[in-house]
Amino acid sequence: MFGYKSAVPKVRLTTDRMVLRLVHDRDAHRLAEYYAENRAFLKPWEPVRDESHCYPSGWQARLSLITEMQKQGSAYYFILLDPDENRVMGVANFSNVLRGSFHACFLGYSLGQEWQGQGLMLEALQSLIRYMQRQQKMHRIMANYMPHNKRSGQLLERLGFEREGYAKDYLLIDGKWQDHVLTALTWREWTPPSR
Repeated sequence: MFGYKSAVPKVRLTTDRMVLRLVHDRDAHRLAEYYAENRAFLKPWEPVRDESHCYPSGWQARLSLITEMQKQGSAYYFILLDPDENRVMGVANFSNVLRGSFHACFLGYSLGQEWQGQGLMLEALQSLIRYMQRQQKMHRIMANYMPHNKRSGQLLERLGFEREGYAKDYLLIDGKWQDHVLTALTWREWTPPSR
C-alpha cells in the first residue's frame, strides 16, 4: 500500500565489540537507563530533553512511534549493545529517509561517556552505514555537527563524509541555536533497488 512496509525489519549486526540492532518496544528500560546515566554528558550536544527521556514510560510512547516509522521505512533507530546485550553503549539513527529520486537520509548518533575514546562509534557506524547503503539503498547519508565538536567532525571525516557547507543557527541544541558544519557521504557504487 503506497510503499508502506508491513512489518518492522529484523536487523541485528555484530562487530568485534558490539551488537547493533534496531530498537523495539521492549527497549524502553534500556534506553531510559542510557539517557539517565548520560544526561549531563550528552546535554551540550542534544536538544533539551524533558524528564520522560529518562523514564521507561516516556520511552514506551516514543518506541511506538519509532516502530511505526521503521515499518514504513522512513527511519531506522539502532542501539549499540555490549556483546552480552546487557547495556546500551550508544545509539545511532538514520532519519528522514527519502527514496524516489533522492535515496537519502540523515545520520545522528551518541555514545555514552563510559565508552568514549575507544573507537566504538567508528566501528559501529562503519557497519551501520554499510547496511544502510547495501540493504536500504541509501545513495546519500548526511550528518551535521557543531564546529566546536571536533571529535564528531574527525569521526565523520574518517568515515569518508565530505564537508558541503556551513549553516548558521541550524539546530536548537541545549536551548541555544547552534551553527553546524554540513557533511555528506555519497555511495558511488549505488545501484537501483530491485523491483
